[in-house]
Amino acid sequence: MTEPEIMLWSRLKGRGTDRPVFRRQVAFGSFILDFYCPSATLAVEIDGATHWDEAAQAKDAARDAWLKRRGVEVLRVAASEVYRDLGRVADAVLLAARARIGG
Repeated sequence: MTEPEIMLWSRLKGRGTDRPVFRRQVAFGSFILDFYCPSATLAVEIDGATHWDEAAQAKDAARDAWLKRRGVEVLRVAASEVYRDLGRVADAVLLAARARIGG
């Protein structure tokens, strides 16, 4: 895991009655998802510099479309945002998961 992934994982891991459960480094088809919440069918991808060029963005778009056809929503987060405001990013991820779960 990259540093931003480790940082976000520190906020997403854990279980509780009102907390969506996330897994890290989940195999889904031929892809490895940074984080996945099965109950919300939500994938969270942390995008660093390797995702900035056009070829990488096209590959990400194709991957996201493939996942969407299988009912998985993808939430992409810039690594710089994790560094800048980890709490806000973690809250946004948890809110997105809860919204998809219906709670």
